[in-house]
Amino acid sequence: MSNLAIKVNDIGKKYNIFSEVNRYQTLREKIVDTIRSPLKSLLHPTGSESFWALRNISFEVERGLVMGVIGKNGAGKSTLLKILSRVVEPTEGSVEIRGRVGSLLEVGTGFHPELTGRENVYLNGAILGMRRAEIDKKFDEIVAFSEIGQFIDTPVKRYSSGMYMRLAFAVSAHLEPEILIVDEVLAVGDAEFQKKCLGKMSDVAGEGRTVLFVSHNMSAVTRLTKECIILEHGKMTMRGPSHEAVDYYLSHDYEKGGERRWQAEEIPADAEPFKPVAMRVLNSKGQVVDSIRSVDPMTIEIEYTLQRPIIGLRVGIYLMTMHGEFVFTSFDTDDPDKFNQHAERKGGNYISRCAVPADMLNEGRFVIGVNASVFRVKRYFQDANAVVFNVNPTGAPGMHWPEARQGVTRPRLGWEIVER
Repeated sequence: MSNLAIKVNDIGKKYNIFSEVNRYQTLREKIVDTIRSPLKSLLHPTGSESFWALRNISFEVERGLVMGVIGKNGAGKSTLLKILSRVVEPTEGSVEIRGRVGSLLEVGTGFHPELTGRENVYLNGAILGMRRAEIDKKFDEIVAFSEIGQFIDTPVKRYSSGMYMRLAFAVSAHLEPEILIVDEVLAVGDAEFQKKCLGKMSDVAGEGRTVLFVSHNMSAVTRLTKECIILEHGKMTMRGPSHEAVDYYLSHDYEKGGERRWQAEEIPADAEPFKPVAMRVLNSKGQVVDSIRSVDPMTIEIEYTLQRPIIGLRVGIYLMTMHGEFVFTSFDTDDPDKFNQHAERKGGNYISRCAVPADMLNEGRFVIGVNASVFRVKRYFQDANAVVFNVNPTGAPGMHWPEARQGVTRPRLGWEIVER
């Protein structure tokens, strides 16, 4: 018997995009367009265009392997997982799945909104082919993990997105599928529950089940997975050990001269009314740079637009090493006075700046992520890998020794030498 859990053979997925302009044309305009461009009218009679979300994707996953799927927004990650979960069919190619699949995709996928949480647990178990007695044995454990016991008999259409995600993950992880597929929906939950979910995924992986994990959290990817595939514009650009893949992903195509500008297609629809514009690394002269000396201060600048007011907004950064290890997290309203002063941010254009002092970081490459959210209410936007920059150790403490200095920080600490 083959040891493969998943075999993907040259799959592609094509979608049609319908033009709003053509859809609402008058009859006269349509006739004129047809006369002027008869070939275009034959090829796109409804004003539609097509694009390939995935193309020429082939790979195999052995039983028990925990594999990461990484790539920018719009790279095709979610489309791939939907195909593997049998939510959508590929336009071309084939997929072989050997084993029972549990999926956690967008919030609400696989749940019936009119049914209660309890009924959806049993529905999902039945879809997986489990007997009622098997689900009964797992039911209390699922509810306890989800922490929504008092709402278990409430129709899920009344759940918040966080409650939805909690129950969905608990169901997917506890009904013992041979293959567990998890998309970036963990971003919906609070930090404590995310940590709990990652721990459960680690347990699932330790039981020898196959896991496919999509995330922008490179620390979680390197900690949980053994191998990764990288998707870029619908193509698979690399497969390799997770640390090598993450290094490649964070280095490749992120060297933008110390600045990242977001394109419209990179901003999720649910980020509204928050619209990120750019993130920049600035030196002490206010110049955009991609390399900073360890002994010099730096400024991290986030430019954004609010299309309408937001109450309680905080905009912050994650500073990480190239391996996804967190150095620090900081938000623009960490100071209570600033939090009170900017309790409501009106619609308009903004820049939030963070000053990072000199003599702080060790040499190496670092990644800055951005987060815009209202604490425990809503995350508007997150890009965990927005900008990559270098730290040059010239002049840093201890440089007169040729040895590499351990650690991600390189502080200039005050020492005293006393002879007694």
